[in-house]
Amino acid sequence: MMDYLEKYGYTPVETEVAKRIQAVCSSLDGIVSAEVLKKCFSLMDLTTLKSDDTAASVGRLVDKVNRLAAEFPGYPLPASVCVYPNFAPVVRERRCSPELHVTTVASCFPSAQSFLEVKVQECELAVRAGADEVDIVLALNAFLAEDYDAAAGEIVAMRRAIDAEAARQGRKVVLKVILETGLLGTPERIARASFLAMEAGADFIKTSTGKVAVNATPEAAWVMCECIRAFYGKTGRCVGFKAAGGISNDRDALLYYRIGATVLGEDWVEKEHFRFGVSRLGNSLMSAIEQRPVTFF
Repeated sequence: MMDYLEKYGYTPVETEVAKRIQAVCSSLDGIVSAEVLKKCFSLMDLTTLKSDDTAASVGRLVDKVNRLAAEFPGYPLPASVCVYPNFAPVVRERRCSPELHVTTVASCFPSAQSFLEVKVQECELAVRAGADEVDIVLALNAFLAEDYDAAAGEIVAMRRAIDAEAARQGRKVVLKVILETGLLGTPERIARASFLAMEAGADFIKTSTGKVAVNATPEAAWVMCECIRAFYGKTGRCVGFKAAGGISNDRDALLYYRIGATVLGEDWVEKEHFRFGVSRLGNSLMSAIEQRPVTFF
């Protein structure tokens, strides 16, 4: 069995991770500014993944993003709007600019418990429907059984399907792999899952679906960013990081932003390589920037 930790020369040490995170937490007051908060705003994958989503409700969310420049001049667009794959056409047709990406979840989100053929076809259909970015879920049924070849093979199959459909349209589509770190249990498993997903073709690794009891944590984020750095050192390939699940206020965003900047460098914390998957964060960031309560989204 492949030892990913040995291969990439990184094994997380919980006490060291905790110490580094404490240092980051103590530095947050020194980085708060409207500029940094707007930067965090630009990194959002503004998300709606509710059972009662409709084309109308998704359209209303996109319309709010479209009004942003008129109602709040000087604000950047979020990086994307993230929806279930059947709503990709709504976002694509109503968005004000192609710079606002269409992100969809796929692979039988959030559990990934289905046939690989179904997951592959859902990815193809998501791209065909207009997705610029596709967020899939690591097959925990294989990974937790330590069948790493099967877990990686699923990612490879979906990567190929996404690339093939995107190529037919003359474009490229970003693949994010959700590790569901709250269910992995240990920093070592998080690290192994990170390396596995990157090797299998992930453009981003993402903490969580937001649909389990424990979602994004600073500890998981630190380990994943360390893995991204180690992977880059070995391969020269830049992989992005996405924190998702429970990031609801400006302080949370600043913490994850600072973790990314500390481990990977300020240049890495751009929308090409760093994201927040959020449904509530936008209003909190806007309130902090405006220094008054804002309910826009």
